Amino acid sequence: MASHAASAFFPSPFEEAAILTVDGVGEWSTTTLGHGHGNKIKIQKELRFPHSLGLLYSAFTYYTGFKVNSGEYKVMGLAPYGTPRFYDIIMKNLIDLKEDGSFFMDMKYFNYCQGLTMVNQKFSQLFENEPPRTPETPIKQFHMDVAASIQKVCDEVMLRLARHAKKETGSKNLVLAGGCALNCVSNGLMAKEKLFENIFVQPAAGDAGGALGAALFTWFEYLDNPRTPQKTDSQKGSLLGPSFTNETIEKTLSSLKAPFIQYSDEELAEKAASLIHQGKVIGLFSGPMEFGPRALGGRSIIGDPRNPRMQAQMNLKIKFRESFRPFAPAVLLEKSPEYFEFDHESPYMLMVASVQKNIRTQNEGEMEKRFGIEKLNVPRSALPAVTHVNYSARIQTVTAERNGLFHKIIRAFFEKTGCPVVINTSFNIRGEPIVCRPEEAYRCFMLTEMDALILGNFLLLKENQPPMEGAQKYKKQFKLD
Repeated sequence: MASHAASAFFPSPFEEAAILTVDGVGEWSTTTLGHGHGNKIKIQKELRFPHSLGLLYSAFTYYTGFKVNSGEYKVMGLAPYGTPRFYDIIMKNLIDLKEDGSFFMDMKYFNYCQGLTMVNQKFSQLFENEPPRTPETPIKQFHMDVAASIQKVCDEVMLRLARHAKKETGSKNLVLAGGCALNCVSNGLMAKEKLFENIFVQPAAGDAGGALGAALFTWFEYLDNPRTPQKTDSQKGSLLGPSFTNETIEKTLSSLKAPFIQYSDEELAEKAASLIHQGKVIGLFSGPMEFGPRALGGRSIIGDPRNPRMQAQMNLKIKFRESFRPFAPAVLLEKSPEYFEFDHESPYMLMVASVQKNIRTQNEGEMEKRFGIEKLNVPRSALPAVTHVNYSARIQTVTAERNGLFHKIIRAFFEKTGCPVVINTSFNIRGEPIVCRPEEAYRCFMLTEMDALILGNFLLLKENQPPMEGAQKYKKQFKLD
């Protein structure tokens, strides 16, 4: 867990900060509280396996029929459709939560220490004797209520941990890492409570960030190199992956016999803004690939958040995934407070906040009459494609310094329409890794219903491309997530 702590603190813009790492398990630690100062970190307290918030959440991921270690975000997305009516059952039977955020779990309900499943029959007996949902079977209101309940428990644990970290360290800054730090609902609640003036979440908060943390720990803690925090974090927008020159991309497109037109960044931004305004969906492949699980404008699919049909269209026809899944808004930083109840930066799409009341539609009463997926049919705001059924949104704030062409596109869309927000989702289909290379982006573009593709400084329109066969084979080659 020291590597997680290092990955959170050392790239942060803070000279000193409280450190929380909340994970499934790392060695034996599952949760740690520490304090960072200068080029040193100190772990002060820890919880150990098998008592783990990450594994508790994963147990419910398994129970609701999603894949452990990748489907946890589905549980988070499903939760707003439900009512947390099992919260008291979880708190009474599964977890003994203390005021400082420490806890013990009653292991007689779990199977992950000794078996091949996360939970056992005793677990199911707590929840109306309902067996674990079989993957890909219909999701019932019961599963939505279970998701809402475990999300509420997660929120409460994270808030208590944050309060205790504030008490122990006295810091005005908090940094977070570990898989549970990717729970942007809990992160948003911590920001809303204003326990800390500033919060930084490692954008690759899961196991991938451990490699970064190990390198940073060696450089600063072990080798004692000086550390000078920057005004913004040193993660560089998390755009740390491979990039490809226009020359390389052009050779790839020529080998594929793919028609294209080359534009400058400014021309490309204008073209993209016009296409989005026309209701088109664009694959955006620009600059380095993102490090971490979020697409941040390097390998993204973008569209118009004002279009009430866009959420279903992108989920079912492009991502090939469940219709309940929400999309994230990417918003110009300076315009964010006009649309969202959030006054921080969120450059890594790791904070959830409420949509401002003045852009909500007057349908909250109608929403209360609906259950489950039916809530999707109720218009929710002026940005329906990125407003979840509980009037929340997972925000990415975008700046010119971090986001390059992506920022130019949103700025051009704002100047054209008055809307400083676009949909941003990862450039892949369900079960597939995010595209990395130009040929992967072209294949995904051609075998889905995307309308246009930006590859470097090249624009490709679907109607101009030669047909590509194998769409069904393409969709089936990756295991569902």
